[in-house]
Amino acid sequence: MRVFVRKLKHKSGRIYVQVVEKLDRKYKVRKSFGAATDEDALEALVRRAQQWIKEYQSLAEFDFDQERAVYAGLLDAITSHKLVGIDLILGKIFDEIGFNQVIDPLFKYLVLYRLVYPRSKLKTTEYLYRYAQKSISEDNIYRYMDKLYNTQKELVQQISYKHTMRILAQRVQVVFYDVTTIYFETDGEDDFRRTGFSKEGRHQNPQIVLGLLVSQGGYPLAYDVFDGKNSKGIPCYPLSMGSSKSITSKN
Repeated sequence: MRVFVRKLKHKSGRIYVQVVEKLDRKYKVRKSFGAATDEDALEALVRRAQQWIKEYQSLAEFDFDQERAVYAGLLDAITSHKLVGIDLILGKIFDEIGFNQVIDPLFKYLVLYRLVYPRSKLKTTEYLYRYAQKSISEDNIYRYMDKLYNTQKELVQQISYKHTMRILAQRVQVVFYDVTTIYFETDGEDDFRRTGFSKEGRHQNPQIVLGLLVSQGGYPLAYDVFDGKNSKGIPCYPLSMGSSKSITSKN
């Protein structure tokens, strides 16, 4: 293998400088450095080309196979890695809002990792194990969801409400309430999952109704869930139809 500087003179009088490599009686241009019309400019281009050849040859002599073996050994020695930015950034916001008052660590994991990886409960457990080294089963999450709704819902809503009041300088004049439906891939009903009007047209599937109360700026204030037939008398206005109702609050 031979690499050298080649000068090509064009009929216009311009001289082009190239670095050419000869391989098996064939010439291949490795890099072009432009053209010059006077001696000084031509010498400058040649010096640049010669410097490039030195760097190119040094790189060609580098033992990539040996380096790959070294890096492969390092990677094989790593058994796990952890994403720390989630806790350092989102975790700090979580604490500043006040959600650290909920003492269950699983609550924080579910909130933070839901933000960065909004997938199913099963995928959440895989993500937590891979990037946070937390071995949490899908059943653990489902059991905790019951606990969250039955014993911690009011606390979460109070924290969210107080944070919203701080953001809005203690003034909430208008709130918006809307509901949506969530269906289940099953044919059987129970006292809570019941068939009814479905915004997704899945009237044959049992469902629940989810209601959300937010401030004018979109800050969450409260939520509740109702059975699929909406037996509590809450009218069902699908979110997809943009039917939010504004209500003047007493505050």
